Amino acid sequence: MPKSRIRKKAEFTPPPEKQGAVKLSGGNRQWVAPVMLALFLIGLAWIVVYYVTNTDLPVESWGDWNIIAGFGFIAVGFVVSTQWK
Repeated sequence: MPKSRIRKKAEFTPPPEKQGAVKLSGGNRQWVAPVMLALFLIGLAWIVVYYVTNTDLPVESWGDWNIIAGFGFIAVGFVVSTQWK
């Protein structure tokens, strides 16, 4: 029985890069982690201060809305965390 010929595959050569092409590298996001952690800590501190001072601080006239403000800081921290790469 005759043997079949072995075919050589051509080596892959990538296409040349276009001049002026925009790279989508994602940019420099070093600010995300410090801002995220700062927002988490501010929110936590806001809620703790509210409870420790028997609802007198941070803003006495807001009443229980101070809890919403604290959780708002924490929620914004989570939104900022989506920018982390």
